[in-house]
Amino acid sequence: MDWLYPLAGAFVGLAVGLTGVGGGSLMAPILILLFGVTPATAVGTDLWFAALTKTVGGVVHQRHGGPDWKIVRLLAIGSLPVSALTVWWLSRADFHQIKSGTIMHGLGAVLVVTAIATLFKAPIHRWATGARTTAIKASPWQPAATIGAGAILGFLVTLTSVGSGALGAAMLLTLYPFRLSARRLVGTDVVHAVPLTFIAGLGHFWIGNVNLTMLGELLLGSIPAVIVGSILTHKLSDTWVRPILAAILVFAGYRLFVA
Repeated sequence: MDWLYPLAGAFVGLAVGLTGVGGGSLMAPILILLFGVTPATAVGTDLWFAALTKTVGGVVHQRHGGPDWKIVRLLAIGSLPVSALTVWWLSRADFHQIKSGTIMHGLGAVLVVTAIATLFKAPIHRWATGARTTAIKASPWQPAATIGAGAILGFLVTLTSVGSGALGAAMLLTLYPFRLSARRLVGTDVVHAVPLTFIAGLGHFWIGNVNLTMLGELLLGSIPAVIVGSILTHKLSDTWVRPILAAILVFAGYRLFVA
């Protein structure tokens, strides 16, 4: 066994449990850049890694009352059908000819912007209060916008394995700046990612993009680490969680830029 795989899994598992970010944003670049795994195999294996790791994290968050189930359901209405359609499209196309580099670089920029928004949560919320007072009272657009956000995540996660953590958190912060604390944001994001990554992972397994041996070695380190991270996030205040989330987003964005 190459113990670098369990170590990488532990690092990413801790990030997933602590902040909800890390599955695709960190693991896919690590597999491609540090271990020389082909992009197609990295994406397929990473989706199963994220699915199994976030299942453990989701159970812990649910026990602590973390997720907002109404938001989870709305996201899933958009993400799961789009994920299935994307898998069908990938099965009909040559995955290796898809220019995922452009998508990875674009997501890198989104992650950095999200990190800035997370660090400056207070002024952003003040702006949102003034800009959305009427909309928040009526909120007729929020369910449809949440379903649309889920659809975007369904496509991006299935295609690149990136987005279920960092990009999802950014969308939720924008759509629900008052409803979700940092802790509840993490729980909602992690729980929604579980069925999404399972569907996307099943599709990539069907296509033949999953390395089961490497997956097992990654999970050996990630499962204990995600439990520790999920417990720690409930012991930290928002003041601590936000900078940690922002730091991970910046790191993930950098890795995507140089991919």
